[in-house]
Amino acid sequence: MNKHLLYILIGLFSMSCLENNGDEKHVIFAGEIVNPTSDQIVLFKGENAVDSVKLDSDNRFIFRLDSISEGLHHFYHNPELQYIYLENGDSLQVRLNTADFDESLVFSGKGEEINNFLLEMFLVREEEELFVNSLYGAEPEVFQQNIDSLRNNKLSLLEQTKTEFDISPKAYELAKALITYSTNLSMEAYPYYHRRRSGEPKMHQLPESFYNYRKDINYNDKDLTYLRPYYNFMKFHLGNLAYNMCKSNCGDKIERAGRHLHFNDHKLKLIDSLISQKQLRDNLFRNVAIDYLLKHDTEENNQRFIEDFKKLSHNNIHNTEIFTLYEGITNMQPAKVLPDFTLYSYSGEEVKLVDIDRDSPVVFYFWSGTEPGHFKNIIKRVNELKLEHPDHNFIGINLRTDKAKWKGMVESYELDVSEQFWTSNYEKAVQTLIV
Repeated sequence: MNKHLLYILIGLFSMSCLENNGDEKHVIFAGEIVNPTSDQIVLFKGENAVDSVKLDSDNRFIFRLDSISEGLHHFYHNPELQYIYLENGDSLQVRLNTADFDESLVFSGKGEEINNFLLEMFLVREEEELFVNSLYGAEPEVFQQNIDSLRNNKLSLLEQTKTEFDISPKAYELAKALITYSTNLSMEAYPYYHRRRSGEPKMHQLPESFYNYRKDINYNDKDLTYLRPYYNFMKFHLGNLAYNMCKSNCGDKIERAGRHLHFNDHKLKLIDSLISQKQLRDNLFRNVAIDYLLKHDTEENNQRFIEDFKKLSHNNIHNTEIFTLYEGITNMQPAKVLPDFTLYSYSGEEVKLVDIDRDSPVVFYFWSGTEPGHFKNIIKRVNELKLEHPDHNFIGINLRTDKAKWKGMVESYELDVSEQFWTSNYEKAVQTLIV
């Protein structure tokens, strides 16, 4: 990162605007958005919105907070979000250009050192991905040596930053966790990706020291709950533990039709036994449930999974979302009556989903004008399927697109208007039709 950039913003706001006046708890977070995509900024702590402010006529904003719960936050400027670390007494400024969100972002003011360091670590991690991916075909000793080197280089940079700047112990621990869990995630992923790259029939034998870092895992660090590398590590790690637990205790006695349910039941039990921190526990339970349900198991297995889920995940903050998805999937099972959902035809008439072409098999597909690449690919594929299955009708349902733009795209691409329908209610479509 170019260190000269860290001081660009000193003149952005007047000193009176950003002065804390010696208040040790008062927090100021301000900035400028170039090419804004929304008229507001929302500041979050975990799942909870702390405050929101509107951009002014110069696309600037300022939060003035009497105090905050110190630690990791994130701010949201639709559709992007960005981590920010805040401590009481901070007076932090940011400038970014939405045309190049991450690369343009820079912090200055009190609290800049830890925030610029965290940002740099995220960017470095993105740059490392191709290199790490190229290592998955290597032997485990070579892979471990390279991952250890990446980790140690970043930890050395953290120690240097700590020496040069005033970083609190809590901020230091968060930055250290970001580095360690990011690299340990690659270690957890190695056996699966190596098997895929090498074509080996079984998981490769690993050295005894390969997972030494596991002895230092903290399964219940509330300060890391919403740190993405920590959360992603936990997902992969629990999957590893579930696989090895099943391999050791269950063998091959599980019938293929029930393996998906069986494996995810193991993950539910592991979360229940290892994770007690409420928010992390709820988020991990949600991840397992959503992932399982969207992979389309049998209706009987889905019901068994939900029953097991309810026994272990009490009062989950995501229950409404999970049970709504389950009900939607149940309603979309073969031989079920299609759900009550209203669409609009090209001529503007209301049409019930259940009333569309009752006399022949129907395949529904979904597209959006906001994703032109996906739209072109899906239309190409639908045209191929029409030739392969002339006895089926293929019905397109448009989402998240202005009605006039939708009609214009139907005309421009010469689509059959009798096969194209539109809905303005994206949220209900997602919940009802499991898009």
